[in-house]
Amino acid sequence: MAENHKKAAGRLCYLCNQRRAALKRPKTLEQICRECFYEVFEEEIHQVIVKNQLFKPGERIAIGASGGKDSTVLAYVLSELNRRHNYGLDLFLLSVDEGITGYRDDSLETVKRNEIQYGLPLKIVSYKDLYGWTMDEIVKMIGLKNNCTFCGVFRRQALDRGAALLKVDKLVTGHNADDIAETVLLNILRGDIARLSRCTSITTGEDGPIPRCKPFKYTYEKEIVIYPHVYVVIVENLNKMLTYAYFKRLDYFSTECIYSPNAYRGFAREFIKDLERMRPRAILDIIKSGEDFRISTSTKMPEQGTCERCGYISSQKWCKACVLLEGLNKGLPKLGIGRSRGLDNNHMKDVKQSNGTKNIEGKQCGSLDF
Repeated sequence: MAENHKKAAGRLCYLCNQRRAALKRPKTLEQICRECFYEVFEEEIHQVIVKNQLFKPGERIAIGASGGKDSTVLAYVLSELNRRHNYGLDLFLLSVDEGITGYRDDSLETVKRNEIQYGLPLKIVSYKDLYGWTMDEIVKMIGLKNNCTFCGVFRRQALDRGAALLKVDKLVTGHNADDIAETVLLNILRGDIARLSRCTSITTGEDGPIPRCKPFKYTYEKEIVIYPHVYVVIVENLNKMLTYAYFKRLDYFSTECIYSPNAYRGFAREFIKDLERMRPRAILDIIKSGEDFRISTSTKMPEQGTCERCGYISSQKWCKACVLLEGLNKGLPKLGIGRSRGLDNNHMKDVKQSNGTKNIEGKQCGSLDF
């Protein structure tokens, strides 16, 4: 009888000790009830915002919205915290249409529903309008090997340009702890010292046009997945993969990009997942290691400047987007792939002297002034 009583007691929430435990929290392995999970999830994000002074009253904030779980939960939670704690923020949804048929067009429909559900104005910018190319067209030219390079560079700049159109003070993204840990490993593997020195910062781009914030820096991806749902659990299955049904009813798009199955980041992601299975704390430890890295004073760091062609921030004469765009328009899609950070003088002469293709002076990577 005493043993059965202990088992029954173990089924109660670790935090409130009143309600039945509904899930084992991925970050701490504590068995907690649904109500306590939502409370600690939201409170932890609030504390990250407050301690890091991410926002000031009256600021206009753009939420990078893809329609996926991270950005959808971010939009919902930030809206709730803004009302609950009186942040005094004007929030907007900002989406990028890369032009990926069967993927981005469907996910944008989700974002449009989020606009109505959360009462947040939505702005959509597209690769086609900014660069004259869609990702479908780019992949048709270059194939699947380096397409993520083009998409990542173009999307980053597109978000900044969209944020400038909205005249916001900051841009927030749904990058979570798993994403940041992956980035730390990737930058080590690539030997990218410049990015390694800043990839764990909760706010970046303070010397650029629009700062970016990551309120989910310490939030595990598994907890973001759990957040929109309630687990329907038999207590004996708490240590197994749990099944769930919708509770919060957050509307998000869950299909992976059709062009990313071979992305280099995917290998780092699998490694992080393996570490997490053995030791959940590993994700936060990798982030802490990234924060504690010290770059040697003898290491030459790139100097920040502006692109001569479009005015966007760049450490070279031309920004990466302009280099990639030049290659696409000249039929040389590999022009900006690899270690090259820009165009050297000889290459620029070759580009200017090339015949049979149109010049892209009138189609720079965007038309906004920075």
